Amino acid sequence: MRKALLIAAVISISALAMMAQVAAPRASQKQTITQAVGDATLSIVYHRPNVNGRTIWGGLVPYDKVWRSGANEATVFEVSRDVTIDGKPLPAGKYSLHTIPGKNEWTVIFNKKHDQWGSFDYDEKLDAVRIAVKPVPFPFRESLSYEFDTITPTSATTDLRWEQLGIPFTVDIGDVHGRIMTQMRDAVTARKADDPRPLNQAVNYVVTFKVKESYPDAITWVDTSIGMQETMGNLALKARLLNEQGKTAEAIVLAEKAVAVGRASTPPANVNMVNDLLETIERWKAKK
Repeated sequence: MRKALLIAAVISISALAMMAQVAAPRASQKQTITQAVGDATLSIVYHRPNVNGRTIWGGLVPYDKVWRSGANEATVFEVSRDVTIDGKPLPAGKYSLHTIPGKNEWTVIFNKKHDQWGSFDYDEKLDAVRIAVKPVPFPFRESLSYEFDTITPTSATTDLRWEQLGIPFTVDIGDVHGRIMTQMRDAVTARKADDPRPLNQAVNYVVTFKVKESYPDAITWVDTSIGMQETMGNLALKARLLNEQGKTAEAIVLAEKAVAVGRASTPPANVNMVNDLLETIERWKAKK
C-alpha cells in the first residue's frame, strides 16, 4: 500500500514539474531588438502591451507618473560602449528605461538598476541620465514597439511608438572614425612586409567614409601597396582617393589604367567590378 502511495506521489510531483516548465504566453509579448551603429551595439528588451480599445495616455498610462515604458519587467536598454543620449553621456552597460509621460513633454530615464519589475522599485537616486523629449504624432500602433531609425555610422534615432504617439531620442557613439583609424594604423604598422591587405583596407575605409584628415596617410599607404604590385584594386583605390581630393583628371587616367590591368590579369578581373569602374569613370568625365 505504502509503495503504491509512493508511486502516486512521484507521478504527481513529476506532473507538477512538467506543468511548471510550460511556457504559457503572456498578454504582452516579449521582444528583443538589436542594432549595430559603427563599432557599438544597441539593444532593447521589452514587453509589448496592446491598446485593446483603451484610453492610453492619461488613462492606462497616467500623466506625470513614472512608467515602465512597456509591460511586465522593466524595459532594458543596453549599450556596448560609452554613448550620448540627446547629448548627455551614458556609459556602456545595462539600464532600465522608464518614462514620465506628460501632455506636452516626456522625461526619458535611464536607471542603473536594470533588473526590476516594472517601475515599482524605481529609485531616482540611481538615475544615470534623464532627458526631456517632445512627443510627436504617429500613425496608430496597436502594439507598443521600440524601433531604431535613421541609422548612420555614428548614431541612431530610437523611438518608443504606441497608440498615436512617438517618443524619439538620439543615441550617438562619438568619434567612431577616430577609433577605427587608430586600429587601422596599428594594423598597418604590425603588417608583414609582403602583405598589402592592411594598407588597402585602411585606404578603402578613408575613401568610403571621407576621413579627410587621413587623406595624406592614405596616399602613402596606397602608393606602398601599388609599389608592391599594381592591381586593379589598389589602382582604383588611389583613383577614388584622388577624385575625393578634387584631382579628377588624374583620377580618370589612373582608373582607366586600373581597368586595363584588371582585364589583363590572370584570371581577368570580375566583369561586374570592371563595369562598375567604367561607370565611375563616365561619371567623373561628365562632371569635369
